[in-house]
Amino acid sequence: MLYGASSALLVRSGLGLEPWNVLHQGIAEHTGLSMGVVLTVTGAAVLLLWIPLRQRPGLGTVSNVLVIGAAMDASLGIVPDAHGWTPRIAMMVAGIVLNGAATGLYIAARFGPGPRDGLMTGLNRRTGLSVRLVRTAVEITVVVTGFALGGTVGAGTLLYAVAIGPLTQVFLSVFAVPAAPSGGTVVAAGTPRRAILRR
Repeated sequence: MLYGASSALLVRSGLGLEPWNVLHQGIAEHTGLSMGVVLTVTGAAVLLLWIPLRQRPGLGTVSNVLVIGAAMDASLGIVPDAHGWTPRIAMMVAGIVLNGAATGLYIAARFGPGPRDGLMTGLNRRTGLSVRLVRTAVEITVVVTGFALGGTVGAGTLLYAVAIGPLTQVFLSVFAVPAAPSGGTVVAAGTPRRAILRR
């Protein structure tokens, strides 16, 4: 839900979107579909690419596909367009920070990567290329394609690219789930006086 809301704030700021949403917006411009629907369809299509990469989806993966697009469309229906530099910059910054919080929560929950992250880690395993190189290549491709289709690239896109890593690190430490204890819980102590079951 927070992912969808953060993306809606960036859309309404008009100052640039996250790499994949540049593509989603560009496709939406040409198809007449809402950005949320395009996001959902694209997520499902990317998930199909997991099959040859032998990636396994989790609850978080499926939720990512089904929930974020709907949350984004719902948020776009509530959040008005920003007019003037101050509200636009405020929306951009709020959107990026909220996206960092959403990423920290999502990763900390450990219910499986999103379709796009899974694509990157799958390509890393199958090709032997570094995650950094794969991620950079994929995100440059989607930004360039989205921009060519009419998606919004701007200061928000650049700020997102620079800030999302550090923000995610901060929020991961805030939302970290404590590890389960390695040993079992002791429910009784001492030696029993007699056997419960006889042979």
